[in-house]
Amino acid sequence: MRKVYVDNSATSFPKAPGVSSAVKDFLDNVGCNVNRGGYQSSYNTALEILQTRKMLCELLCFAEPKNVVFTPGITYSLNMILRGFLHEGDHVITTSMEHNGVMRPLHELSKGGVWYDIAGCASDGSLATKEIAALITAKTKAVVMTHASNVCGTVLPIADVYEICRARGVKLIVDAAQTAGVLDIDMACIDALAFTAHKGLLAPQGLGGFIINSDMEQMVEPLITGGTGSLSHEITQPGFMPDKLESGTMNIPAIIGLKASLEYIKSIGTKAIFEKEAELAEDFIAQVSKLSGVRIVGKKNMTGALAVISLDFANMDNSEMAATLDAEFGIMTRCGLHCAPNAHKTLGTYPHGTVRFSFGHLNTAEEVEYIAASVKEVLSRRA
Repeated sequence: MRKVYVDNSATSFPKAPGVSSAVKDFLDNVGCNVNRGGYQSSYNTALEILQTRKMLCELLCFAEPKNVVFTPGITYSLNMILRGFLHEGDHVITTSMEHNGVMRPLHELSKGGVWYDIAGCASDGSLATKEIAALITAKTKAVVMTHASNVCGTVLPIADVYEICRARGVKLIVDAAQTAGVLDIDMACIDALAFTAHKGLLAPQGLGGFIINSDMEQMVEPLITGGTGSLSHEITQPGFMPDKLESGTMNIPAIIGLKASLEYIKSIGTKAIFEKEAELAEDFIAQVSKLSGVRIVGKKNMTGALAVISLDFANMDNSEMAATLDAEFGIMTRCGLHCAPNAHKTLGTYPHGTVRFSFGHLNTAEEVEYIAASVKEVLSRRA
């Protein structure tokens, strides 16, 4: 049976060409640590990590490689930013489209006196900036928000929100899990951006990070302290970046893989990646729109959206549809609440969720046709 993967919002597959060979070469032929070895291989590996930081800066329009911090994943990144920046009495604004990667840390922080408000989004997942502006108070310290929904792909207006934040002295923290490597991003309108390597950046799992501007970096205390390979004679954490916020041994094989994927992304460009994914999604929307008993959740086209299409089936359980597509047609989707219950409440699909089809630029038009035909065949059995 053929296999068709359309769960790229969860993790991209396949990874960028060259990633697996770069990881294998490092593990087989290098294998050393950095900042913990006085030999050439260690120095060379440190240089490759620095080059990876620089490539991320180039991709995200940022000038300070030292302010690129690697973490085990974007969930760690968001926790490190939020828990290191917010204190009792601080107020935060977020949106109703957030992933639990934002909502759960905010909930935990609220137990310690941080309080937050949720700006409501429209039923297609879009955000009117007036909803943010109306919630800002004298105690508001930050707005933390997703760049694009992992449920329906709707892109939120971070540049417009930043203008509101800047005028009111509020920091903007962005969850770019779904957009880094797919959309053009400019750190000039973001104070701190959290990213993951394994989605749009087409690199291995187990690696993420964040980029933080110099002004905000001075306000963030390290959540994790420990060995950095620098100032080892001192018991206090180094105060300079990235060591201030980057303790312990990094996932070096994954960083080497990320370097390879960034080289690939640079060679074809985020514009080409987005356009290919958008073309596939538009085609899919056009085909499933013809089917009865199917609701497209969120936006009905690719204007202001990513290639993330959620479907809600009227005459059968969504989980049954997802399971049938996998078992009988080899089509891999994601069914449920996608770790974003508030988003589903906003979209009107809570508590049953949706079946999500998230396309990557290496999917094909023929696969889109096959998926739509398979959905049609399953639905025909209920006619």
